Amino acid sequence: MEPYKIAIPDAVLEDLRRRLAQTRWPGQIQSGWDAGTDRSYLKKLCDYWQTGFDWRAQEKALNRFAHFRTEIANLKIHYIHQRSTAPNALPLVITHGWPGSIFEFTKIVGPLADPVAHGGRAEDAFHVVCPSLPGFGFSEPPRAPGFDVKKAAEVVVQLMARLGYARYGAQGGDWGSSVASWLGALDAGHVCGIHLNLVAGRPPEGVADPEAGLTAQEKQYLAHRQEFLKYETGYREIQSTKPQTLGYGLNDSPVGLAGWIVEKFYTWTDCQGDLERRLTPDELLTNLTIYWATQTITSSMRLYYETRKTKNLIPERVEVPVGCAIFPREIYNSPRPWAENVYNIQRWTEMPAGGHFAALEEPELLVEDLRAFYRPLR
Repeated sequence: MEPYKIAIPDAVLEDLRRRLAQTRWPGQIQSGWDAGTDRSYLKKLCDYWQTGFDWRAQEKALNRFAHFRTEIANLKIHYIHQRSTAPNALPLVITHGWPGSIFEFTKIVGPLADPVAHGGRAEDAFHVVCPSLPGFGFSEPPRAPGFDVKKAAEVVVQLMARLGYARYGAQGGDWGSSVASWLGALDAGHVCGIHLNLVAGRPPEGVADPEAGLTAQEKQYLAHRQEFLKYETGYREIQSTKPQTLGYGLNDSPVGLAGWIVEKFYTWTDCQGDLERRLTPDELLTNLTIYWATQTITSSMRLYYETRKTKNLIPERVEVPVGCAIFPREIYNSPRPWAENVYNIQRWTEMPAGGHFAALEEPELLVEDLRAFYRPLR
């Protein structure tokens, strides 16, 4: 378990700027985002990436946290391990998804580990662990087929054991929700509870109308889910079937990478048509630069491919206590009765704002819900 410092070589940054300068931009018939990432927005963002974005400042900000790497399953695994000074802090592992990274958690690590310094109470403190999933960011990619999200969770189980945490909580959204769910099933003897901000569910079996008894809000969730499945899952079908083919272009072109990822932040955040209401250019580009500099876009997308083959998205049942933070602009939300077919739900919070990237969009809401959920479990 070795201390790790993020330090992207100058040559990588110089090559990035050169590639940005030599971009061949495609045409666009109509302005806006309906057919994909808006060209005018992307060109402005990438011009800033080339000439104004200060990666070194972002790198310094990331390095204010305690970073480490250790070898698990023959892979070097990167993680933030921010220990609290509070005597009774609860260990909490927080796992990112796609197209995110450990950068997502930079607004919540401090308030969770040191609540007193952020207007909270010492008894709500956590020892915070944020791993980069294998194949994402600063963790090595798997070298053999079959590495699905369940295996990713097994790596996290080993990491928490290696850190000496016999009792801990877990949090996640997107792939992190799957990882946290598997932690609750695979390591129930050590996991005191899991907290999710993307909640899967399962309709009841053997009933004529699976929507019977649902509230109007829950039926609206299902309608939004159908809209998402109809218009917004092309990326998932490609990444689940031909990630290698897509990877050649995204690994070679920073504008291609930006176009692929930025659209998800535009569509999945609670931005109401203006992405920078939620995320600054520096935030978008810090996340993008992590993918670019580590060349992990292809390996990150492969997680879709492997998990589709094994069908190990979530366990059949999770019995440890579960807290659910329901953000209104999440890509989809399950009705609570459907979620209860999978999870032992002890807390269900309908949030007033926010989307898929809760830790970036609404860090205060997420932190307070985490504190409240884990208070009776400490």
